[in-house]
Amino acid sequence: MSFARKVWHLIVAVKDGLSLLFLLLFFFALYAVLTARPSPAAVRDGALLIDLDGIIVEEKSQPDLVSTLLSGQVPAGEYDVQDLVHALDAAATDDRIKAVVLDLSRFVGGGQVHIEDVGAALDRVRAARKPVLTWAVAYTDSGVMLASHASEVWVDPLGGAVITGPGGNRLYYGELLRNLDVNARIYKVGTYKSAVEPYYLNEMSEPARENYAQLYGALWSEWQANVAKARPKAQVAAITADPVGWLQSAGFDPATAAKKAGLVDQLGDKVAFGQRVARIVGEDKWDDSPGAYARTELDPWLADNPLEKAGGAIGVVTIAGNIVDGEAGPGTAGGDRIAQVLDDALDDDLKGLVVRVDSPGGSVMASEAIRRAIMRHKAKGIPVAVSMANVAASGGYWVSTPAQRIFAEPSTITGSIGIFAVVPTFERAAARWGLNADGVKTTPLSGQPDLVSGFTPEVDALLQGYIENGYGDFITRVAQSRKMTRERVDAVGQGRVWDGGTARQIGLVDQHGGLQDALAWVAGQAKLGDGDWHAEYLGEQRGVGDTLLRQLLIGESERSAGASDVFGVLTARRQSVLAQLAGDADRLTRVQGMQAYCLECAGTVQRADEAALSGWVARLIALVA
Repeated sequence: MSFARKVWHLIVAVKDGLSLLFLLLFFFALYAVLTARPSPAAVRDGALLIDLDGIIVEEKSQPDLVSTLLSGQVPAGEYDVQDLVHALDAAATDDRIKAVVLDLSRFVGGGQVHIEDVGAALDRVRAARKPVLTWAVAYTDSGVMLASHASEVWVDPLGGAVITGPGGNRLYYGELLRNLDVNARIYKVGTYKSAVEPYYLNEMSEPARENYAQLYGALWSEWQANVAKARPKAQVAAITADPVGWLQSAGFDPATAAKKAGLVDQLGDKVAFGQRVARIVGEDKWDDSPGAYARTELDPWLADNPLEKAGGAIGVVTIAGNIVDGEAGPGTAGGDRIAQVLDDALDDDLKGLVVRVDSPGGSVMASEAIRRAIMRHKAKGIPVAVSMANVAASGGYWVSTPAQRIFAEPSTITGSIGIFAVVPTFERAAARWGLNADGVKTTPLSGQPDLVSGFTPEVDALLQGYIENGYGDFITRVAQSRKMTRERVDAVGQGRVWDGGTARQIGLVDQHGGLQDALAWVAGQAKLGDGDWHAEYLGEQRGVGDTLLRQLLIGESERSAGASDVFGVLTARRQSVLAQLAGDADRLTRVQGMQAYCLECAGTVQRADEAALSGWVARLIALVA
């Protein structure tokens, strides 16, 4: 009895301890949620401080609380481009804001169209006679482009700036897979459909090289034109033509070289920069630390400046990230999730619909589910427009076909009208190791597809025919939407990728413009005047999950450790290579259907998930690397 009593007391003690632990966790989480929620009361006269410690995206991803807490890694920061533009436009007209300050010391980057949108908003702030100041330890392409719109650009004396331009190498696994006796079976349509090339070639094909030389050339020209217009004194051509000579002329001091080339205006650490801002906007009355100045941060500023809700609602549905089957997202375009979001809005009194696309494509079935959901809105007789952001290619173009008008920017990447599938089989590896498969078959398709013995000719023919039929469906949808012949669509299709300027010339895009232009067009078609409408963003509203996770995992003082110099920024690109390896391995091994996906397009847009690899394939690759 004494032993049983002790066991019982132990069980009760464990139960009470666990109850207390969960109770403490509950109240801690409740407190964190309440304190994470931005308050308009935090808005003060002074500067609007935007600390871009992450990446600019079209749609913020939903952080996974459990996996993030278990990993102990802080989620990469994501900043919604529409939030940034709205915050800057509000600051331009609000007397409480005397200046805008951008801290780019931990800025990862963003798509070129997004940087152009934020840059244009900064120009509107300056047009309102309010200074814009930026500071960073190291500026790279996106940071240089964004900072060029500032009235004062500062850099740390131990930092600098570097311009690499678009493009670069990607990995090819053809010989590696052959050495491993893996047969990557390729089914595709499109001379330029290069998404499958890494699995059977050792280098880029000539058609793909021709295509991407044209594409990257156009993007690079747009980048240079944007920077030259915003900062005419920047010597971009001299910097990029001879980067070693440029640095050598300044004694290999990147900060001095950047100033001499007109990329930055002042050298100074963060304290000196803060003192400069304080002379413009005033000192911080509640913070006496060196370099402090009166400021309002982004989240409370957005809370104090909600979007207008007057007049009729024009729906905006966002298709951002890879298009996949299922409920994935936000940040990834789960076909079922987006279709449900659209269907849930069918009973709303929407005056029109704008489909905002920032996706390199993906699953054909998911793309078609989204397209059909858009068509159900179009069937109601409301105007439908598509606004293309950085990328609307392959499946991203498939979902754009219901539009009555397509808007894109010259820097938008679109097209890639083509379909593929890749399936690995292991018959050579099986033969080498003495593994054999045998059995009884009643038809040519019995037991197929057989990953060990390989595919029969009938299976190969069936799968290739299925892909060709899917391509036929693709060009038919484009032909009907764009009022072009199927032959003409096939000529500009074949998996070829186009910049937005060329896409407009060949008829894949109607008009240059951004989201606001698409909204204004829909409002005009719906006969709504100025002030008679507002944008209604469909789907789950953004919460405080990202802020909460950051508060749980790190303190404010630890965030300052993230800044890196030029050397660190360049060598950090190793992470992108690991992300590429993980993505390629996932595409090869994952069970999936037809794909309308643009591999090179995805590589032109950074995403926050490049900053943290997940999954067993990624972890294995990271371990080996």
